[in-house]
Amino acid sequence: MRILVVEDNDDLAAAMVERLEGEGYAVDREGDGAEADGLLAHASFDLLILDINLPNRSGYEILGAMRRRGDRTPVLVLTARSEIEDRVIGLDQGADDFMVKPFDFRELSARCRALIRRKSGEASNIFTQGEFVFDRAARRASLAGLDLELRSREVQVLELFLANLDRVLTKEQVADGIYSFSEAPSLNAVEQILTRLRRKLEGAPFHIRTIRGLGYIASVRDA
Repeated sequence: MRILVVEDNDDLAAAMVERLEGEGYAVDREGDGAEADGLLAHASFDLLILDINLPNRSGYEILGAMRRRGDRTPVLVLTARSEIEDRVIGLDQGADDFMVKPFDFRELSARCRALIRRKSGEASNIFTQGEFVFDRAARRASLAGLDLELRSREVQVLELFLANLDRVLTKEQVADGIYSFSEAPSLNAVEQILTRLRRKLEGAPFHIRTIRGLGYIASVRDA
C-alpha cells in the first residue's frame, strides 16, 4: 500500500517514513505544500498524511483542492494545534482523521491501518476466508494454522489485492502500489513476487489469477 507523507519538519518526516516503511508500506515524502499539491493532482496513493502548516500552500488548501477534483484518498491531518475550530475546518474540507503533535507512533500506525481498512470496506484487521487468515496488524498470513512466512513485498502485494478483490490490476498498477518514487521497480520483479506469493497460497480459498493481456485478478472461493 502506498502512503504520501506531507510534512516540512525533516526530523519528524524521516521518523514517520522509517516507521511506516518498517511496517511494509511504500512511502513517499514531500515537504513543500505547492509541490505536494502538484504531485497529488497526478499520482495516486492509498493514504495521505498531511501537515497543516506548510511552506507555499497550507494543508487545508491541499485538502480542499483534492476534494474539489473528486479525489477520495483517505487523509490523516497532522496539526500542532488542538483547538476545536481547526478540527472543524479540517473536517469541513474533507479530512478523515486528526492527530495532534506530538503523538505516539504506535497510534499513528493504528490510525493508518484503520483508514486503509475503511477505504477497502473492512472493519477488522483480520481477513478470514475458510482456513486462510491474514492479520494486517501483524502482517502475517496463515493457512490451516500454519504461517505462510510471507516476505515483505509479498505482504504488500497481498494487501493490494485484498483491497481490490474481483478487480483486474495491471502489472504496472501492482508496481505503483508497492514501490515508492525513490525505488526502481521492474515488471519482472513484480512477476517474481506474484509467482512466489501464488505458490505460497496454493490450497487457499484466496486466489490470484492471470488474465492474459490484461493483468491479474484476485477472488475468494468458498472453502
